[in-house]
Amino acid sequence: MPKNSKVVKRDLDDEVIESVKDLLSNEDSSDDAFKKSELMVDDPEEKDVDVEEGSDVEDERPAWNSKLQYILAQVGFSVGLGNVWRFPYLCQKNGGGAYLVPYLILLLIIGIPLFFLELAVGQRIRRGSIGVWNYISPKLGGIGFASCVVCFFVALYYNVIIGWSLFYFSQSFQHPLPWDQCPLVKNASHTFVEPECEKSSATTYYWYREALNISSSLSESGGLNWKMTICLLAAWVMVCLAMIKGIQSSGKIMYFSSLFPYVVLLCFLIRGLLLNGSVDGIRHMFTPKLEIMLEPKVWREAATQVFFALGLGFGGVIAFSSYNKRDNNCHFDAVLVSFINFFTSVLATLVVFAVLGFKANIINEKCVTQNSEKILKLLKMGNLSQDMIPHHINFSSITAEDYNLVYDIIQKVKEEQFDSLGLKSCQIEDELDKAVQGTGLAFIAFTEAMTHFPASPFWSVMFFLMLVNLGLGSMFGTIEGIITPIVDTFKVRKEILTVICCLVAFFIGLIFVQRSGNYFVTMFDDYSATLPLLIVVILENIAVIRIYGIDKFMEDLKDMLGFSPSQYYYYMWKYVSPFVLLCLLVASIVQMGLSPPGYNAWIEDTAMEEFHSYPTWGMIVCISLMVLAILPVPIVFMVRRCNLIDDSSGSLASVSYKRGRIIKEPVNLEGDNTSLIHGKSPSEVPSPNFGKNIYRKQTGSPTLDTAPNGRYGIGYLMADMPDMPESDL
Repeated sequence: MPKNSKVVKRDLDDEVIESVKDLLSNEDSSDDAFKKSELMVDDPEEKDVDVEEGSDVEDERPAWNSKLQYILAQVGFSVGLGNVWRFPYLCQKNGGGAYLVPYLILLLIIGIPLFFLELAVGQRIRRGSIGVWNYISPKLGGIGFASCVVCFFVALYYNVIIGWSLFYFSQSFQHPLPWDQCPLVKNASHTFVEPECEKSSATTYYWYREALNISSSLSESGGLNWKMTICLLAAWVMVCLAMIKGIQSSGKIMYFSSLFPYVVLLCFLIRGLLLNGSVDGIRHMFTPKLEIMLEPKVWREAATQVFFALGLGFGGVIAFSSYNKRDNNCHFDAVLVSFINFFTSVLATLVVFAVLGFKANIINEKCVTQNSEKILKLLKMGNLSQDMIPHHINFSSITAEDYNLVYDIIQKVKEEQFDSLGLKSCQIEDELDKAVQGTGLAFIAFTEAMTHFPASPFWSVMFFLMLVNLGLGSMFGTIEGIITPIVDTFKVRKEILTVICCLVAFFIGLIFVQRSGNYFVTMFDDYSATLPLLIVVILENIAVIRIYGIDKFMEDLKDMLGFSPSQYYYYMWKYVSPFVLLCLLVASIVQMGLSPPGYNAWIEDTAMEEFHSYPTWGMIVCISLMVLAILPVPIVFMVRRCNLIDDSSGSLASVSYKRGRIIKEPVNLEGDNTSLIHGKSPSEVPSPNFGKNIYRKQTGSPTLDTAPNGRYGIGYLMADMPDMPESDL
């Protein structure tokens, strides 16, 4: 027997109970056939199972057609709308190019290590999030259920954003674009510009009034917006059709949905760089403000962006990796996908600020023209002296530099009277400092810039098609984070579950396509995911490192990868990542407590946003979202800790294990001390590795291997058998 074997020969009446992992560790290192044999525990009424020696039989789990398809799926899930409309905003807000430094540091500290951890556990155990955390620690099995709940909440409103993009996409096949000019209103006497539009802008008016037809408060429902209802239905139909066959259908679609956004971003970057003022935007973007890096808020926002950019805690990463072969190099995948995500964010930032620089120049030119006309009027009225104006200034074709020269002269001469003149400085930097994020960037700022593009409908079609693809890639991973764990755990048909899930989500999602729906999107975005996901990932880290064991996990990685991972990950997982996550959780709670809970409501009369606090029922909904998302964790813990569910009844099976062959016999467990393996039927205990549930034996357990949740796990009673040589064990 191997020197490190844990099996000790005993008499027939001496019982030795080992876990599945311990038994497998006792194999003869030179016995390749044993390594490739597989343990299966089936119902007693089924036929005997015979696994041929040397076979590589696994449960009938789908697999990716190629490594490229898998990488594209992970990239599609991690690269989403946040890369386009969240990262550029944070970069501009938190020090420009200097923001990349804390982002990269936190990507290396928490991003890549935790992404690697989720990839590894999914690939090792080959189950969705529920099965993975049930296997590692049944008491913490609620982690998987919590991930599913969060995925469902996020899917509800994330698909609404895809619906918005579909609406704008459908409206882009017009010239001029419908949001190019403010609409005209006719009455009996004359025609005039719509007042709400005139007070804001054409794109702002179109977004709030034509697209959303938004109400003035959360409490004012206003009924369903039928245009957005149809778009939401179309979005859910697309997701359902893509996901109904699992990775066999969604995997093929990934080739388009994951790669097309890069084509569009590159086209936009090339086009953007040819526009007047684009360089000003990029220069403003990457001018580092190093002093801002010292603020804790910058690091908190960078950590949050890293956390959500990679999709940690959703279960989608685990679900996708569970369809891999066990010897796949998931470390390479983790590093590759993480840096693809980062460079995508940088690419999107270049595109956004090239376009915003172009838009800022156009606005600045209008500002210069309007204020030059004001100066001419003031000169005619005698409020300003002609002597103030340099002789080379020509107001009919004045440049921004000349206007700034005149502005500075007038400001110095007039001093106290200057404010009453109503002149503006017209600085490009001032316009670029008004950076927006989220829907404001995509549906207002970007759409306004595209109206000035040559062939603007073409660019609008490309842009919103890109948003649809980015959203769908993330939706596939989010829905997979719901479907895969439930299918693995409850053995339901994936097609039926997918249709039911999409139907239920569509009908619940109708609250987001009311006239007040945009306010509910804000509510869900702020409260349904942030804190619950942080808690989920902290518990994931604890479950793997503390309960399963960091040393055992590193051995598993060595067995899977064929090499020992760097000790860097050992220290990150054990010390640094948990500490950083806890700090981020505390900072997020403090930030949530300091920020007044509320939303920005659109007021029609003033054509401006106005902050409103949530009503009492709105606060109850916000709190309920957070509680419901994390509630499965304590419920499952208490149920399994207190044995509240008695499932000890049911048929048990005994399986005699010999080299390369499994022979199953129904037995009565009581009084049978000669059986090698005791297990439950597959309908009662699903396994993470072998198609049925297997629990690791804990130190000091009684004679029968009782799983932490009170169920009978699969224990091993090894005896010295004369007819079985040691090498067969």
